[in-house]
Amino acid sequence: MTLTSERTPPQPASGGRGAKRPNLFERVAIYNRQVVAELRKVIWPTRQELVTYTIVSIVFVTAMVALVSLYDFAFTKAVLGIFG
Repeated sequence: MTLTSERTPPQPASGGRGAKRPNLFERVAIYNRQVVAELRKVIWPTRQELVTYTIVSIVFVTAMVALVSLYDFAFTKAVLGIFG
């Protein structure tokens, strides 16, 4: 019985460090196929949902603009009152 075992080094799995990479065109083709496959999984909103989401987004952005404008006005008045 020997203390050292003579094993063969493990072979790289496909996609591992020693695996052969596909060329650029094959990689682009694989990427495009994967994009199309993912887009098929997407649940697209109906027209009514899209209109609702758009209105909600516009209302939210408008409210945030009004809030930031109000803060800007208040801080401007405060700074001018203190330093002006």
